[in-house]
Amino acid sequence: MGEESFADYILNEKDWSKKLEIMYYLKKKAGIFYDNSVIFKTLIAKLFLDYLHQFYPNFQIDDNLVITARLLCDCQKIENSTNLDEIRSYAKRGAEYLAKLGFDSNFCEICEGVNRYTITENRKPESDLLELADQFGGMLLDRPERVGFKPDEALVLLEYRNLKDKKNRLLQPFIKFVNYMQTIEA
Repeated sequence: MGEESFADYILNEKDWSKKLEIMYYLKKKAGIFYDNSVIFKTLIAKLFLDYLHQFYPNFQIDDNLVITARLLCDCQKIENSTNLDEIRSYAKRGAEYLAKLGFDSNFCEICEGVNRYTITENRKPESDLLELADQFGGMLLDRPERVGFKPDEALVLLEYRNLKDKKNRLLQPFIKFVNYMQTIEA
């Protein structure tokens, strides 16, 4: 039997907290982008998946695949970059890097679809989910140039600015999810 690739190793790990540990060591060894924002956005994706299973039981998606993709899709991101070429190309560079780690083309395409800079048509549902967790999570976090938005403000920006005239098949369930989560907190 052949040697296990990194892709096999992390995809075979079903415990999400152990996946976080694997990511920590990958960052140390390979210098990939991995910080608290990645964990935060992954948690949003994980909670949204739980919500989808509860309220949209016919929606079929592989949780393990999405969680792993959310952890890795930013691997080539450059922290606080203002270079538009870097911002527009990090997901594609990340997908190419992930292919070298043994991930199949489907997984790499899902990760590359986290933003719409290179894949705009025929996006995978998993990419739509990554996009929502990425953009919404990013708006909630403080950045050097601004304070994080409140969830209701972030939803308005997500729907009417970021994804205006773009098809994201999970946008409406995501809006319901965020509103549902706010009722739990209240």
